[in-house]
Amino acid sequence: MTKIDENYFIKIMTAIILVFLIVVSFLLLRPILLSIIFGLLLAFIFSPFYNWLYKKTKSQNLSASIIILILVLLIFIPLWFLTPLLIDQSFKILQATLQIDFVTPLKNLFPNFFTSPQITTQISSVLSTFTTKVADSITGSMSNILLNFPTISLQLLVVLFTFFFVMRDKEHFADYIKSLLPFPKEIENRLFQYSSDITKSVLYGQVVIGIIQGILAGLGFIIFGVPNAIFLTIIAIFAGIFPIIGTAIIWVPVAIFMFIGGNDLAGWGVTIFGILSSTIDNFLRPIFVSKMTKMHSAVVLISMIGGLFLFGILGFVIGPLIVAYLLIILELYRKKPLSGLLIHEEGKK
Repeated sequence: MTKIDENYFIKIMTAIILVFLIVVSFLLLRPILLSIIFGLLLAFIFSPFYNWLYKKTKSQNLSASIIILILVLLIFIPLWFLTPLLIDQSFKILQATLQIDFVTPLKNLFPNFFTSPQITTQISSVLSTFTTKVADSITGSMSNILLNFPTISLQLLVVLFTFFFVMRDKEHFADYIKSLLPFPKEIENRLFQYSSDITKSVLYGQVVIGIIQGILAGLGFIIFGVPNAIFLTIIAIFAGIFPIIGTAIIWVPVAIFMFIGGNDLAGWGVTIFGILSSTIDNFLRPIFVSKMTKMHSAVVLISMIGGLFLFGILGFVIGPLIVAYLLIILELYRKKPLSGLLIHEEGKK
């Protein structure tokens, strides 16, 4: 075997071994991949606070540990206590939904459509089947949460470990990723800058603000005694994260329900908190994402829905980020700015 053939053989074998190890590593990490990504996102969100804390403590481990403790107190402990209550309220809402007569209001609204008993029976059967399937699906999901509690605990442990080490050693991770990129130094810097801006825009401008809006609407539900307020608050948080849709899709029907039920005080209270919830982003958004690269709302909405189907709840965040990074790569490839229809800078016309 000649020297050239030997070198070629070595390169081929190295490539095969590398591909094999990448595939095996992916299969190994796939069950916890979403947990790792969630830990990365949390590290990104808490990074400014970590930097401030590190200046005070001068200790990476202590700073990261303090933030882990705060995270557990703020997120995981409330989830621990609220999950049973949330499951109980969701079952109550599902039971009430199954008992609702949808046909009679439809007959009053569209009397010409329900001219024959056969049509009425068919529509009633379709609506009953639909609500039953939705109820069974949600009930199954709730049951899976309880049955898979040990697995969920391990996933949360992966989240915390990833969060701790990435936040503590983020500079080393960034340097390593840069060393793997095949781009010149200038392109690397632009790629990291755009990626940082768009990630902040999605996480802070869409997710964090949406959570704040949902919590604000939920405070109205809780203060004014709306039934199953915790469950409605969770739904309002998800609605707030979605661009274009917003929390109004939750609090408006709740307010109408309270007015119809004769509870005007609760109706006006929910309305006031709801209006604050829907308008507070006008004040918060400039603080979080002022003059920052931002995706168009329609692109974010579509990628969120696609991410939801592919990744589940975490797809609300992962979907827009994947599309955003694709657009960034396309911009670098074309060597032209992306159209303002897709990406623009917040605060600039």
